[in-house]
Amino acid sequence: MTPDRVDVPGSVPDPPRWARRVVGGWDLTLRVQPAARRSEVVGEHGDALKVRLAAPANDGKANAELVRFLADAVGVPQRSVEILRGHHARDKVVRLPDPADPRRLA
Repeated sequence: MTPDRVDVPGSVPDPPRWARRVVGGWDLTLRVQPAARRSEVVGEHGDALKVRLAAPANDGKANAELVRFLADAVGVPQRSVEILRGHHARDKVVRLPDPADPRRLA
């Protein structure tokens, strides 16, 4: 019988469903809303975490604000936050490095 989940060293017990543990960090499934009054986490949106961004969705401004916001929220350098998918979409997958704890966003 195989376990449902394999514990990765340094993993967070019961991570949120929008956070997936990968080697060296976390992949977050996000739904972003650009051009909001302020950048903030709103809550869960299906299997994603919804984030409002205080930047327009043109010239990469919303993506830059997302990277800045996430880095500040979890306490990692901006250069270590990477948008893996969804550069031109509202649905995104973003990688955060260790030792980031995705529960700090909830």
